[in-house]
Amino acid sequence: MTVSPDAFKAYDIRGLYPQELDAEGARRIGAALAAQLGARRLAVAHDPRLSSPELAAAFAVGAESVGAAVTSFGMTPTEMLYFGVAERGFDGGAAVTASHNPPQYNGMKLVGEGALPLSGDAGIPELKRRALELDPVPPDGTPHLASDDLYPDYVRHLLAQVDVPGLRPYRVVMDAANGAAGKLAPLVFDETPIRRTELYFEVDGRFPNHEPNPLLDENSRELRARVTADGADLGIAWDGDADRCFFIDENGEFVPGDFVTALLAEALLADHPGAKILYDLRASRAVPDTIAANGGVALRNRVGHAFFKQRMRREAVLFGGEVSGHYYFQVNHNADSGFIPALLILDLLSRKRATLAELLAPLRRRYFISGEINSRVAEVQAALARIEQRFADGEIDHLDGVSVDYPDWHFNVRPSNTEPLLRLNLGATSRAQMEEKRDLVLAVILEGAT
Repeated sequence: MTVSPDAFKAYDIRGLYPQELDAEGARRIGAALAAQLGARRLAVAHDPRLSSPELAAAFAVGAESVGAAVTSFGMTPTEMLYFGVAERGFDGGAAVTASHNPPQYNGMKLVGEGALPLSGDAGIPELKRRALELDPVPPDGTPHLASDDLYPDYVRHLLAQVDVPGLRPYRVVMDAANGAAGKLAPLVFDETPIRRTELYFEVDGRFPNHEPNPLLDENSRELRARVTADGADLGIAWDGDADRCFFIDENGEFVPGDFVTALLAEALLADHPGAKILYDLRASRAVPDTIAANGGVALRNRVGHAFFKQRMRREAVLFGGEVSGHYYFQVNHNADSGFIPALLILDLLSRKRATLAELLAPLRRRYFISGEINSRVAEVQAALARIEQRFADGEIDHLDGVSVDYPDWHFNVRPSNTEPLLRLNLGATSRAQMEEKRDLVLAVILEGAT
């Protein structure tokens, strides 16, 4: 086995190691990417998974086999690969990571010049064809890697985004999930007044304490309990490759990604009045309403980091946010970061001299969201057609799946890229209405359930 065709996803390459992606597969991907980009210089970084150093080295061997020189950034959060490619002028690069997946998975996030990502719409299908058709790349030993320690430059870059002396000495419980954040977070927060309590900062690619996916309730349970037990001001969690962050308020409540997007938009618009802010169409109206109230221009976008980054380049967008916890910044080469949002939220709290729950209270009183609900169906297209027929009296669009808008509630239903699933996100102006409409839409979806 080298690399399974099924490992090529909409936004990256990901699969079980070594069944769906092994060293030979990584060599093929390295050769294919270098050839596809016409690259003379590529960069590679990796997360802490036990298989990641092997796959990163194999990627480099493949790239070198077609004439590219490769520089390693070592074990870093994925966002540092993006920063390094853009700042150092590489032709592209790969972060070897399976992000928030369990330790038996691995994969790659791939970018071209300027850290513009490859995706299922642009780049990954061609890469898949090239990688699968290549003759095997000989495993000729150790790659001739150069090395570059990005950490000092990247820490300076992060701290430049906020008024560090103006940060108040908040008590923050931080959960690195034994992932890449455990290396970067101390370097960043040691330079600030923030007082932190560390959960699972030991970098360990086996993720022995919990899976590195804070979106799952069981993975944030300990953090939430610790925030309240310690009387901390808030909690922050990162996923395995640390390009996403998640927040817990002082009462131990998880903060949805669209509320975080709204707060970040408010913070950034204070210094950039009239700026364009991109948000994902799954979000509640909290996001466009907050952007408008703070003098910004709200732009709605389809889901996916490649689509956000491409549009941010085209339209000079200041900031973009997805409900999944990906936040994109113009000052970060339009790439996502799990650390800039953490610093900006702390900066906003310091400026407002308010708690996180106090800042969220107006949003929580007005916007009620279902969260993402997945339903397995027999026929995806038939289910989408049923939704359009049943809710034909609403305002419908097809930017990404089916979105239906009414004056006081709205929803989006999107198909999964890899499974016969439909993903529902719904928002309304009261909890009772949200629950009623959620159940109504789910009933229509599940008419075709298996």
